[in-house]
Amino acid sequence: MAQPEQEVSEFKSKSGLKRILSALFYSIDGLKSAWRHEHAFRQELMLFAAGAVVAMALPVSAFQKLLLIAPLVLMLIVELINSAIEAVVDRISLERHALSKNAKDFGSAAVLLAGLLAALTWAVVLVQRFW
Repeated sequence: MAQPEQEVSEFKSKSGLKRILSALFYSIDGLKSAWRHEHAFRQELMLFAAGAVVAMALPVSAFQKLLLIAPLVLMLIVELINSAIEAVVDRISLERHALSKNAKDFGSAAVLLAGLLAALTWAVVLVQRFW
């Protein structure tokens, strides 16, 4: 028995170079939208920029510089995913619902954990280097 063909969104991109270019432009649009509409993303991007400058200026190895910058990038990634979750939940309904609250709280908790990982990484690298 043949499986019925799965529906494909009209927004699903094509293959090859066109797909890659489309994905790049969609990603740029996402970053622009996050900058315009997400206060937390702007704050975390400023933290990333400051942290990257400080990390590059510190007298630590290249690997340690990467260790300092990577969790800051991860925090931005998790914030973007959290914002996406919030947008989807709000798109479905603006009514208060326990499952909507859970989804948003889980996203927020993920951002918190990413921030704690960044703080812990910075603490370990700095303590190792300077104490």
